[in-house]
Amino acid sequence: MDDGKPNWWSRPSTPPEAARIPTPPPAEEDDFPLQAPGAAPKVDMTKDAAPAPGSPAPPEPTPAPAPEAAPERAAEPQPEPEPAPEPVAARPQPLHEPDEYRTPPYGEPGPWAPAPPVQHPAASAPAPPAVTAPHPAPVPQPVTAPQPVPAPQAAVPPQGAVPPPQGPVPPAWGQYDPWGAGPGAVPPPARKKSRRGLALVGALAFALLTGVIGGGVGAYVERNGGIAGAVELPQTDAGTTDRAPDSVAGIAARALPGVVTLHVSGGGSAGTGTGFVLDNRGHILTNNHVVDAASSSGDITVTFSSGETASAKLIGKDAGYDLAVVQVTRVTGLKPLPLGNSDAVRVGDPVVAIGAPFDLSNTVTSGIISAKERPITAGGEKGDGSDISYVDALQTDAPINPGNSGGPLLDGKGRVIGINSAIRAAGGSGDGEGGGGGQAGSIGLGFAIPINQGKRVAEELINTGKATHPVIGVSLDMQFTGDGARVGDKGKDGTPAVTPDGPAAKAGLRPGDVITKVDGQRVHNGEELIVKIRAHRPGDALALTLTRDGRELTRTLTLGSAQGG
Repeated sequence: MDDGKPNWWSRPSTPPEAARIPTPPPAEEDDFPLQAPGAAPKVDMTKDAAPAPGSPAPPEPTPAPAPEAAPERAAEPQPEPEPAPEPVAARPQPLHEPDEYRTPPYGEPGPWAPAPPVQHPAASAPAPPAVTAPHPAPVPQPVTAPQPVPAPQAAVPPQGAVPPPQGPVPPAWGQYDPWGAGPGAVPPPARKKSRRGLALVGALAFALLTGVIGGGVGAYVERNGGIAGAVELPQTDAGTTDRAPDSVAGIAARALPGVVTLHVSGGGSAGTGTGFVLDNRGHILTNNHVVDAASSSGDITVTFSSGETASAKLIGKDAGYDLAVVQVTRVTGLKPLPLGNSDAVRVGDPVVAIGAPFDLSNTVTSGIISAKERPITAGGEKGDGSDISYVDALQTDAPINPGNSGGPLLDGKGRVIGINSAIRAAGGSGDGEGGGGGQAGSIGLGFAIPINQGKRVAEELINTGKATHPVIGVSLDMQFTGDGARVGDKGKDGTPAVTPDGPAAKAGLRPGDVITKVDGQRVHNGEELIVKIRAHRPGDALALTLTRDGRELTRTLTLGSAQGG
């Protein structure tokens, strides 16, 4: 049955409208017109494509199983034969040999190139298999330049059959780019690293490499003597950091944790001094003149060598001995200093002084014992004599300055043998720190209260809050200019010079007697006699040498006791 339609497995004799290339407009005057090539030769494609007339229709190929079998189609007549192609010699020839890579002129197909890849979109449901056309027609070969083969039309599926999914339709031949990606092709992945990124990576790698090289060169130079010609001074090894226990460094290392700096304020004045720990209960021994400003309602702050601070309260003080005791509470890890025996000290023994001169905490100086039993008096700023102290002191050349007061004087074993109390300053007229109130520095004349005396007074201050003074029961004539200590004619406020039933009265002393020796040691004035007496405890027996009416007499007395203040 022939209804005038071409066989569904054959190609149309003419290209479809969509494949035709529009003819471009005439070239401008300055364009170079090219001769249009002749029409492509037509090939008879009916030789093997259709059966001979009158013969039965060829058997249809067996398609893949489908949901429904396609109905049989009647044999269709063979299409009319195409006209014979024009001979090659009759075609117009170009001026030059054709370039297979040239750009085609308007209306002429471009050079041959592989067909672009085609991707089929994924189907949501399984599609029926495509129908294979029997006897595919051979592709004609071009006579001159290679020509692209036009894409065949898709075979028309039988009636009632579901058409297979189609890929994207390629663009018209005139719009095809032989060097571009085909329609539906996956674009090539973008380059992950741009030239800028590569340059940055290269710069980082170069910096790393130069750093490694520079470090290696520096290490090599350091290990091999540095730069040529550079001066390198010799230096001995550090050696061991340990010090002998009896060296200054060894003594300081053990003693510093037990030495404190005191900051005192009150009564419109403030001061700085030193003290040292007596026991684990927090008792600290220092000088009376250090804490005198806080005697009523002042503040006392204690700073340890570690930097820890704590508030302290005043336990007791005595101006006659220039000693005081304060206490800190809720402080752990206290390091009490061991106490030595000041009576066993010999002139020339090495000593170490620790204090805070001019508020420079933890200052360590060293020297020797220059003298013993050096009678000194200090204080007297109040004018009534109540603040004068009488000390039978140890003399040292270890530098002691304002701020060292109350600090320990240590022997070669690190034991406390004295409490630094006074200095003699150049140009000063008196004893004590600063030599009469000045703030001059040390000239090598420092004085310390012997620890034997300090220990007794500290125990009394801790236990009773007061210290007792040994007395002989006489009033001295402090204006006497002769050699020795003279007993006055009258006492203070007209009282008797010799206290009735006192130690001196019981020993037989009379007004006007001149005491020249105490236990065989010479005394030259009243201050020295007081110092010698204060160096003893109440109840001690003393042998006194005196002169009376030109005669030398010896008397023995037992020291009495008086309440200090």
